[in-house]
Amino acid sequence: MLIGDVARRSGVSARMLRHYDSLGLVRPTGRTRAGYREYSSEDIRRIFHIESLRSLGLSLREVGRALDDPGFTPSELVDDLIRQTRERIANETELLTRLRRIGAAEPAGWDEVLQIVALLQALGSESAGKRQRAALSSVDEVPVPVEALVEAALSETDPNVAGALRWALAQSGEDALALLAEGLGSPAPEVRKRAVQSIAEIPNGGATALLQDALTNSDIVVRRWAALALGARGVAGAVPTLIDMIVEGANDADAADALSTLASDSALADQIGTRLVDCLAHGTDESSARRRLTQALADIPGTTTSRALADLSHDADRAVALTARYILTMRNAR
Repeated sequence: MLIGDVARRSGVSARMLRHYDSLGLVRPTGRTRAGYREYSSEDIRRIFHIESLRSLGLSLREVGRALDDPGFTPSELVDDLIRQTRERIANETELLTRLRRIGAAEPAGWDEVLQIVALLQALGSESAGKRQRAALSSVDEVPVPVEALVEAALSETDPNVAGALRWALAQSGEDALALLAEGLGSPAPEVRKRAVQSIAEIPNGGATALLQDALTNSDIVVRRWAALALGARGVAGAVPTLIDMIVEGANDADAADALSTLASDSALADQIGTRLVDCLAHGTDESSARRRLTQALADIPGTTTSRALADLSHDADRAVALTARYILTMRNAR
């Protein structure tokens, strides 16, 4: 079979067949009287073998070795091809993500495209200063796609950069919430924590709803951050978690401040006071926890807490009694 016929039947161009010949991969076993290459059925079978191996990503040199070296074993080469393919897929996926983010920003011209690319690169910089500047400039200059900001916020370890990223997300409002909600379900505890912290800084109803849902999250850290944020927003549902934080000594000062904010609502003040008093009476016997609960009563107005402090001023635990007396003295001096 002549080279033109082989090219038509195999799908391999005549030029490539000549290249195979020059490399010694497939040399036609015959020649016509006119000197043209003539391929045998065995030659054609070898061509198909070459194309099959090339489809796996082997180079022509590797193909020749695989077909001609009796001692060649494919396992090591296949493992290497798997590694190379994974790297290629990762690089292509990263490129696709970058392109999608640029498209989402709807740039008006190439200048804006270049600015977005520069900001995205800065967000991934090893320099914390560059990352922070990129986060802060993402609002005033060409907006960085929210997806990129969320990804950066959920992975950032530097506290200053993290704060700048949360600020930038707060400016984006509702757009970031769905992605941050996914972060709450991450298997990584640090990602869940960063997600709830970011949601806490978005001042809208959607964020409040997410934080209320987070009060039942299986991660206690998420529940605590949600409670602190909800307390500052006047959401009564945060009260039980805030009181538990005081008992457990977990950000107890912040939790007491949140209860104080909630207690500015007179309808809630008595409820909070009653819960604190009940916890003192039945919730814990630990001296330090009872002292923290007594301290939390200081900023809760109302007759319920006043009566409780009067009783606690005679408590068997000297530290609790002294704390209650001090609070009463301060109240009477107002």
